[in-house]
Amino acid sequence: MSDMSEVMIEANSLSKFYGPFAATQSVSFSIPRGQVAAFLGPNGAGKSTTMKLLTGFLAPSSGTAKIGGFDVSTERLRAAEILGYLPENGPLYLEMTPAEILRFLGSARGMSTRLLRDRLEFVATKCSLQGVWSKPISKLSKGFRQRVGMAQALLHDPQVLILDEPTSGLDPNQTHDVRQLILGLAKTKTILLSTHILQEVKAVCSRVILINDGSVVLDGDVSELETNGQGMEAHFRQLTGAMW
Repeated sequence: MSDMSEVMIEANSLSKFYGPFAATQSVSFSIPRGQVAAFLGPNGAGKSTTMKLLTGFLAPSSGTAKIGGFDVSTERLRAAEILGYLPENGPLYLEMTPAEILRFLGSARGMSTRLLRDRLEFVATKCSLQGVWSKPISKLSKGFRQRVGMAQALLHDPQVLILDEPTSGLDPNQTHDVRQLILGLAKTKTILLSTHILQEVKAVCSRVILINDGSVVLDGDVSELETNGQGMEAHFRQLTGAMW
């Protein structure tokens, strides 16, 4: 599994309908091993729905989603073994500490005592959680809760990361640290990153997938968001039909 062209994240005609409303419509793209792709779109465009379909948290109305070649509908446990997912505003057990919840999640994944100890040390350091390691999550700021969410996504050393707004709620210093972490992880992992921050795209991504009204409207190199003399923001607004 060392071929850089190997597809690690695949959406094939993914659609999700709620009655007559289409949250996504025939969304298709594939991301090869080792690539960091930005997943962009205005609020309500279908980004979070697509990510939930890719991770198996939602069942598609039609189409398929695969992680590392495993269909998340029929081989979800195999897909989960190689997937780390940070949902937007992910749920946490507020009465637990970061140490407790991460130990619990590691045990639930069947990690050995030694491996779990090593991985806890790794994520505590990489996510800068040492200062709040034994503090109840209910007492933590939104930024620290986000870091706990990132730690759980990284805990089992997954090959694929799907991150929904990973810098949400972070201050500028914390945002910089998370971006540097993502850049470091990109050397060995495949990453799909949802963000509203266009500068973040330029900082950490090589590819952009832009979705609007549930459909992909741009899929290409990050430089394609800056075409015809337009900046990224102007082209984003043009592609998503912004009126003002």
